[in-house]
Amino acid sequence: MAPTVSPDPADGSPAAEPAEAGSTRRTARGSRGADRSAPDPIDAAGKPGYRQLLRTPGAWSFVLPGFAARQPFAMLTIGIVLLIQHTSGSYGIAGAVSATAGVSMAVFAPQGGKLADRFGQAAVLVPGVLTHAASVTLLTVLALGGAPLWALFVAAVPAGASVPQVGPMVRARWAALLGDGAGATGGARASLQTTAAAFESVTDEFTFVIGPVLTTALCTGVHPAAGLLAEATLSLIGGLLFAAQRHTQPAPSHPRTPARSARWGARRASAGAGGAETAGAKTAGAGAAGAGAAGASGPRRAENGAHRPAASALGVPGVRVLAVVFLGIGSVFGGLQVSLTAFTEEIGQPGINGVLYGVFAAGNMVAGIVCGALSWRRSPQQRLLIAYPLLTLATSALWAVHAVPLLGALGLLVGLCIAPALITGYTLVDALVPATARTEAFTWLTGAVALGQAGAATAAGQLADGFGPSAGFVVPLAGTGLALTTLVLLRGRLATPSTGPVVSGSTRGVGHREAVTVD
Repeated sequence: MAPTVSPDPADGSPAAEPAEAGSTRRTARGSRGADRSAPDPIDAAGKPGYRQLLRTPGAWSFVLPGFAARQPFAMLTIGIVLLIQHTSGSYGIAGAVSATAGVSMAVFAPQGGKLADRFGQAAVLVPGVLTHAASVTLLTVLALGGAPLWALFVAAVPAGASVPQVGPMVRARWAALLGDGAGATGGARASLQTTAAAFESVTDEFTFVIGPVLTTALCTGVHPAAGLLAEATLSLIGGLLFAAQRHTQPAPSHPRTPARSARWGARRASAGAGGAETAGAKTAGAGAAGAGAAGASGPRRAENGAHRPAASALGVPGVRVLAVVFLGIGSVFGGLQVSLTAFTEEIGQPGINGVLYGVFAAGNMVAGIVCGALSWRRSPQQRLLIAYPLLTLATSALWAVHAVPLLGALGLLVGLCIAPALITGYTLVDALVPATARTEAFTWLTGAVALGQAGAATAAGQLADGFGPSAGFVVPLAGTGLALTTLVLLRGRLATPSTGPVVSGSTRGVGHREAVTVD
């Protein structure tokens, strides 16, 4: 049988793949034998899954503080709605102030993500959480003090703009730790990227189970302002703890000095994928090709590109399509938050608002767990084109339900349909966007959710005030329907190159060359 070779882009001479692959395997085995203190959990593990994901070195150091730090995202809008509705007596005003904070977050979050990609996450997060805590406290004081409406809108702008974007930062850390799927364990790492996207979706939805229930309980059982004050406190403490975990954050693409860039690369090489990267650094230093050559060359790549900032992630056509898709998902969150609040108030049971929204979020969480545990045969693009129509269909009956048990069941169904679309969208970012712009890309999607949530909260509030709570439930259907139309028309922009990993011993970046067959 004819051997498969890859032409060298430098001189055009073919290099036999089987010999290189064997050399790579021998080098990797020898390196692991020399450094058994830090084995590669992905190389040693069997089928990729949640257990293997959480065994990634350094993962727990940012997973736990990241969970606490992302709670404010689920608490801010519902906390504003409950407080402003209490002080003004209008769902329309409450939804509009909440929408102002959401729009502000959607506008400024991608800029914060871009700065985090360039200068490091801690450099952006620490001043951000301090500003956010102060802004939310100011908004609370103004609302309780009977300040004019314009003052509430003004205060809502910095409160939303400074929301810590911990979720996108955690996703960027997973992408950095798991690498780009090249090398001997590239297939397993690529599978773990999907698992990581599912894990983060589950974590997000777990916050949406806890956040609204906690906020509603505090606002209705303690004080109308207690929910926002708890949000500011969690944001401050969790954000500072997360920012302190500097050894797992991605290397900035625009460090201030080349020496700092080299230090970042060395830190990432030592904290990334464990023994495989350590062994690769030793092997590269000895002049041999190994699976960890990319980790060893990280400092050099960072230094060479230290003063070349990455282009905006929004320049990728697929990211723009995904932003519209996530706008529709945001309309579900915002529409349900306001409409459920109005519905439970109308029936005289405001305390079950958090329970109903928690059931919706629980469905999202369960679906996320299942999605992460499955091995998918269809491409992410195909999965999104299946999941999103199901989500639109599930929202189509919300407006017609008037009984609490039926509304809870339908909310559970909507939640089950959201997770596959969210997970697939975040998985596509890993394939469409270069590593130096992923935090920004993730914040564009998170900001799109916030923007859709803000617009839906405003529309649902106005409809609930004018026509009753049932009218507000039309908003999720309209939002997902428009987003589905865009997705179908522009689905070609989500296509990703289907290239498998090609093993090579060269250290000049030939891992993704197209293999050709010669006689």
